[in-house]
Amino acid sequence: MIHRGRRREIVLAMRSPASIKKEASASASASSTTMAFERGDRVEILSEEEGFVGSYFTANIITWLMDEEYIVQYRTLLKDDGSGPLREVVSADQIQPLPPEIPATGFSLADVVDAYDKDGWWVGTISGKKGSNYFVYFESTEEENAYPLRLLRIHQDWVDGAWLSSKN
Repeated sequence: MIHRGRRREIVLAMRSPASIKKEASASASASSTTMAFERGDRVEILSEEEGFVGSYFTANIITWLMDEEYIVQYRTLLKDDGSGPLREVVSADQIQPLPPEIPATGFSLADVVDAYDKDGWWVGTISGKKGSNYFVYFESTEEENAYPLRLLRIHQDWVDGAWLSSKN
C-alpha cells in the first residue's frame, strides 16, 4: 500500500440514510441525477491528481453525496498518516465499474495496456519486449518501465455504460 500526498481526506460526518433520502427528495426536481453506484460496489477511480494522472485505483463505494459525488474508500491507498485506508470524495465522472477480465497471452508493439504498479493501474503503450518482460511507455509521465505479462491487462474504456477494448 502507498500513501498519497495532498489528497482530500474525508473529514465529513456521515449522514444518516434518512437525512440523505430527505435531501434527495427535496432536490429531486432540481436535479435529474440518479445514483449509478451503490454502497459496497467495488469500482475503479480515475485519478486527476498531479503525478497520478492516467491511473486507476480500486475502491469501494461508501455513500452517495448527491450532486454526482461519492465517498469512496480505496483498497490499496492509505491515509497520509498510515492509520487506515484512504477515504475521499470523488465525482461520478471519475468512477467506473471494474473492467471485465480479458485473458491475454501476449502483446504487440503499440498495444494500449494497463500496467499494475504503485498499487494502481496505469495506462500506457507497449514499446518493446525483452525476454518475458514488456516495456510500457507512459505518456503522462514520459517514463518507460518493464513488466511481466501478469502485471499487464488489455486497456478498456468505459464509454456510455459499455466497455470498449483497446484490442479488437
